[in-house]
Amino acid sequence: MRKALPSMFLVATLAACSHGPTMSAEDRVALYRQHAGEPVASITLPGTGMRQWTPLDDQVLAVWATPTTGHLVELRNPCPRMSSSPRLAFTNSMGTVTAGMDSVVTRGATGSVAGVNACRIETIRPLDGNAIREAKREMREYEAIERSEAPPE
Repeated sequence: MRKALPSMFLVATLAACSHGPTMSAEDRVALYRQHAGEPVASITLPGTGMRQWTPLDDQVLAVWATPTTGHLVELRNPCPRMSSSPRLAFTNSMGTVTAGMDSVVTRGATGSVAGVNACRIETIRPLDGNAIREAKREMREYEAIERSEAPPE
């Protein structure tokens, strides 16, 4: 058992290092805002609906119709259930979601109306999915330094 402990510690340490630091909610929101266009009055939901969504904090989310086509949706007030909700929907009028009029609706895992939470949409901005992906990739790149510049071990 004593021989197993050092190797288990090494594996745990390497696993922790392999993931690198995670972005704070503020950094995620800033990254997405940086790659968002000017606000639009409304968007039309695709026939298949929004395929994916990512809560960036309790008041901002990214919704994606395709891997590169999405929108940054900012809510009027915090929506505390958004980050823990397994499902969400948008109120809309004939497939059109309008800023200032419509809401993000969170629901439970079964889709029941019990515990429904509606959060009014303040702004909608188109996202450049390719630019966001590239910015995230650049954050993961490492920098090679000369041994003479490396800190002593």
